[in-house]
Amino acid sequence: QVQLVESGGGLVQPGGSLRLSCAASVNIFRLYDMLWYRQAPGNQRELVAVIYNSGNTNYTDSVKGRFTISRDNAKSTVYLQMNRMKPEDTAVYYCNAVRITNFIKYNYWGQGTQVTVSS
Repeated sequence: QVQLVESGGGLVQPGGSLRLSCAASVNIFRLYDMLWYRQAPGNQRELVAVIYNSGNTNYTDSVKGRFTISRDNAKSTVYLQMNRMKPEDTAVYYCNAVRITNFIKYNYWGQGTQVTVSS
């Protein structure tokens, strides 16, 4: 059974940092594109960052220059380093693993981890 387990969430002051981790039990982790989403109360789920199986990355505009997504294929883990955090970063953060092969889409989600930015 595939599992994605996020960790590292919590309470941080504005301007502070947090590092989220997502450990995946998928086969051939290195072939998956890994994504971080977030969802604030009353809002739709928002794509924050993606790291493709190639290692290329992309970010939503609101986090560019502050957040960094990375992966360790040997540990089957993806990370989201969040710096210079703002109250508007407050949300539940979700890890997502996606792979498309032979016209089959493999799509897995973690349970989410709460991030609160507040003084």
